[in-house]
Amino acid sequence: MSSNLAERVANKRTRSHPPAVQPNHPTQPATLVQFVQRMRPEIERALPAHLGGADRIARIALTELRRVEHLAECTQESFAGALMTCSALGLEPGGVSGEAYLLPFWNKKRRAYEVQLVIGYQGMIKLFWQHPLAAGLDAHTVYEGDMFEYEYGLEPRLTHRPARGSAKGQPTDYYAVARLSNGGSAFVVLGVEDVETIRQRSKAKDFGPWSTDYDAMARKTAIRQLFKLIPKSAELARAVAHDETVRRDASPEGLDVPGDYIEGEIVSQPAPQGAEQATVEEVPSQFSGWPEAAEPAAADAGL
Repeated sequence: MSSNLAERVANKRTRSHPPAVQPNHPTQPATLVQFVQRMRPEIERALPAHLGGADRIARIALTELRRVEHLAECTQESFAGALMTCSALGLEPGGVSGEAYLLPFWNKKRRAYEVQLVIGYQGMIKLFWQHPLAAGLDAHTVYEGDMFEYEYGLEPRLTHRPARGSAKGQPTDYYAVARLSNGGSAFVVLGVEDVETIRQRSKAKDFGPWSTDYDAMARKTAIRQLFKLIPKSAELARAVAHDETVRRDASPEGLDVPGDYIEGEIVSQPAPQGAEQATVEEVPSQFSGWPEAAEPAAADAGL
């Protein structure tokens, strides 16, 4: 009897005082600006000691969100993947340094903007020097007026004497040469047609550094072909694997999994109707005073 009475009292209290409804807290930040701030601890753990801390990378990322059209509309997972790849490799994202670029692409299959990471000319060079056998790396443009000869085979050789002034003419070739501390060396020469063939396969062929710094991207293309012939550090191998791809796994293990080459395109017109338009907030107070990133073409540093 007593137990039945206790149950009736409990039921009455439940009807009189229903359980409080828990507030619906979003599991993700509303904008990528907030997301970057939340990522700072993960960025700090991934960064090499020499890169200057997570605050600097976060500031650069926030500047890119404000500067690059559609970047703020990209998925958080692809933005995090690109940013964590840059952090782990010790590369600064953004056009000023020329080490890496965060480019938004419209993924046709996923119906969403995603971030494609493009490793820049300077980024490839920086990673080359991390190998203990690295002794020298050069990449140059050959013009019509230059004296340029090369041979492959058992006794490869390359000679380049650049012309001066107006006698240079138009570019004809691009080449990269690597020297190793053990005495080894290798070089790769690409004609203008070869570079164009490779550029046409890139999703970013008419956007980003290909449109603002063609010459540097052409030299980077020669360097990347050269890297197939020489020893690579773990960081350089990862950079080559993630160059011009989308990484959706921001965990440390995701760095060792090659990114996806997306079926997408740069969309110059507004996003399709019904697509949510993300907005970029003002830079938070702790990041105030950070200079706006200059356009890559206006920066002194190449890719």
